[in-house]
Amino acid sequence: MKRRKSPGIITAIHGSTIVKTFLSILALLLFVFSVSGIMTSLRPEYRITSNSVHTVANQFSGKMLFSILANENHYFFSALPEGKEQSIVMEQLVKLSTNISMEDPRSLLGRELPGFSIFDNEILVAGEGTNYTNMPYESPPPLEVMNDKRDASLQNLDEIEEPDKKTTPNQPKQTTNGRKVVEIYHSHNRESYLPYLKGVTNPDLAYHSEINITKLGTRMTADLADKGIGSSLNKTDVMGNLNNKGLNFTKAYQESRKTVQTAMANNKNIEYLIDIHRDSKRKKHTTITINGKEYAKIAFVVGGDNPNYEKNAALANKLHKALEKKYPGISRGVMKQGGARNNGVYNQDLTGNAMLLEIGGVDNTFEEMYLTVDAFTDVFSELYWDAKSVDGIKGESEAQ
Repeated sequence: MKRRKSPGIITAIHGSTIVKTFLSILALLLFVFSVSGIMTSLRPEYRITSNSVHTVANQFSGKMLFSILANENHYFFSALPEGKEQSIVMEQLVKLSTNISMEDPRSLLGRELPGFSIFDNEILVAGEGTNYTNMPYESPPPLEVMNDKRDASLQNLDEIEEPDKKTTPNQPKQTTNGRKVVEIYHSHNRESYLPYLKGVTNPDLAYHSEINITKLGTRMTADLADKGIGSSLNKTDVMGNLNNKGLNFTKAYQESRKTVQTAMANNKNIEYLIDIHRDSKRKKHTTITINGKEYAKIAFVVGGDNPNYEKNAALANKLHKALEKKYPGISRGVMKQGGARNNGVYNQDLTGNAMLLEIGGVDNTFEEMYLTVDAFTDVFSELYWDAKSVDGIKGESEAQ
């Protein structure tokens, strides 16, 4: 006859399992925090890079990390969702009770580990497919790229259309009468694209002194002119200045700020500031097909640490909605960035009409990005002239 274990023995075994599980988790956490503490305490040249941390974070979802915990303590399995409806309910319950979001790996590790604090940003308005694992990310180039005066060899140049050569120039119904009301500049003016850099496959090395983000600024000035809106393109080589002064990449906004302030002092007509960048994300996150054409996606970044934050966020939100109405899926959304390890200002304290645009990524082509610039200026010009109409201001052509 098989003897049954007494309740006391069962309780003891169960308690022992819980203790072992707890000690395993505690040991794991102590190891992770110890390693992260050591890495973030090292001198900068030996410290783990933010890009490395970001790459690792992209491989995990909050749900995956929660599942790892469940493997250690099986009671967590009861909180893992099965069906779609149950998933929504359970995810909210887990978020409320543990502060862990299934879609945000930062919620489990990001606010505890020093190396993850760079992701302490917020999605104000999410575009299609945007979440905390693929939001725009500023990846500083390696020091050797900043200091090396040699550019990579170029390729596919015959595919690049001259950005200021429009095939069908428009005769605008309204104009700003020669006033240049938009200042376009590039804080990271040497950001480039892998399709045009021969032999370069590492996204962190996608920088070039000639073939770079500035072509989008040239395209935008031409587009705005077609819409009757005068603009000026600031061609200051910000990254070149950083190299000459021995400054690192983080000082780019400080350097571009000087040129913007000079432009504003010399031109009292400036109403909008537009800083154009490209993201370090890969093509699957930065490209969309609309009516059979490939467009580079666009994202709006708002500095959360400046007095004009609410005004700039409202403007970005308005442009995001206008783009989504005419070009569904083109916008990745509006992101708020700030905190100790982020700039958080981006020169947006200079006016309530400042924008930082992330157009495309390292894999996009100029053809894809030009289409997006055209789309942006299309909706921007409509909002601009609508606002002037509300204010009772008419353009030169309309007033005649």
